[in-house]
Amino acid sequence: MPNGISPIADADELCRLSAAALAAAYRAGSLSPVEVAMAAVDRAETINPLFNAFTMIDRKGAIEAASASEKRWRSGEPLSAADGIPTTLKDIVWVEGWSVRYGSATTISVACDKDAPSVSLLRKAGAVFIGQTTTPEFGWKAITDSPFCGITRNPWNVRKTPGGSSGGAAVAAATGAGVFHLGTDGGGSIRIPAAFTGIAGLKPTFGRVPAYPSSAFGTVAHVGPMARTANDLSVMAEAMSGRDVADWLQGAGTLAPLGRIEDTLQGARIGYWSKPPSGVLDFEIAAAISDALTHFKAFGAAVEPIHLPGSDLLELFQCHWFAGAAARLALIPQKERTGIDPGFLEIARAGAAFDAKTLVAAQIQRGEFGAAMDRLLDAYDFIVSPATAVPAFDIGLEVPAGSGLSSWTQWAAFSYPINLSQQPACVIPCGMTAAGLPMGFQIIGARGDDARVLSAAADLETAFRPMTQAFRLKDFV
Repeated sequence: MPNGISPIADADELCRLSAAALAAAYRAGSLSPVEVAMAAVDRAETINPLFNAFTMIDRKGAIEAASASEKRWRSGEPLSAADGIPTTLKDIVWVEGWSVRYGSATTISVACDKDAPSVSLLRKAGAVFIGQTTTPEFGWKAITDSPFCGITRNPWNVRKTPGGSSGGAAVAAATGAGVFHLGTDGGGSIRIPAAFTGIAGLKPTFGRVPAYPSSAFGTVAHVGPMARTANDLSVMAEAMSGRDVADWLQGAGTLAPLGRIEDTLQGARIGYWSKPPSGVLDFEIAAAISDALTHFKAFGAAVEPIHLPGSDLLELFQCHWFAGAAARLALIPQKERTGIDPGFLEIARAGAAFDAKTLVAAQIQRGEFGAAMDRLLDAYDFIVSPATAVPAFDIGLEVPAGSGLSSWTQWAAFSYPINLSQQPACVIPCGMTAAGLPMGFQIIGARGDDARVLSAAADLETAFRPMTQAFRLKDFV
């Protein structure tokens, strides 16, 4: 795609419709889930040689599921608002009948005998699974490439990364290859690719979406939705949320239900977080966020600068993340480690060097930071920030060329703190760089306030529309 040309511009109109528009058409009988699924699969097959978004496309399974959905809609008994909606699943969650490889040649190609809880909930809601999307090896970094699956490319500019680790899901969303896209986020893996590709992504409150097996990276890892709009995120998030006894880490409590909340920004007190705990904020992104903040005046919202509580957040996150990598690597026999991504091996070695005292101290420090974030979000209705400190950069690199940085964690500094503290955080597009690359805006709310965060994101999408006209050939939301 040439710079600045929407990657969905050449897609069939059926591939540009929102979940709400599709549900309305199914209800009216003017569209069939089967024709929509076939269009989505066709689109996936068209874009995949260009961008490497999919590890597998399941035409037969998609048409079978869509046919069942069509029967339900015709009888007036859809399972949910997600029934018949084309959906992709990241190669990191179990899907019955599919092989999950975690982006690694060290895994085996054996079909799963059951769904992960999030996948099961989507299936029960009637979602139509069209394919599996790419991830870096074990989802370890915020770009999407691996020795096993190759390089995933940004559809706005194929020389740039789409981010990661849910890069394939983001590319599928941006190009119209499906409406709903399951991602995971342990340090920004939903929000970073959403920002780099001009889509929307939600890292939910930890525990809203059940996860099993537990991530090797522990309780910084979340499962969440990716889509082209915040309204679509809401529909998908509702479908994949719920209690599952397999996920002990969810706890015994319940979270507030999802659903549209009106006037979430009216008179709101907004904290603006602009200084990342590591790395430097790009000047174009800083200017775009500054412009975006002017829209809060129309809502009567008050915006004031804030600083995140805590210190040494990069070191704190890396302690948790690197230890998780060490735990994952320990499951792989030494003789089978040839060909593993060298970067993953490097952080796993660093994680293995932490002693028990260091790990316990990190857990205590994390608890103190999380409590301080809860207090901050008791004082403010929302915290807003850039989604990323940098725009998309060249493929094949872990950090932007010439940045002086050495690891992805250093430039992902608007993401990983919120994994540590587990609040819901939503990213939406807020403009384009001079080079024609998307930029993202992040909205963070108190734990459990996912509905308010999504509602605010939907309102801001409307307000930002003049800034993001390049993202749509035509509005279908």
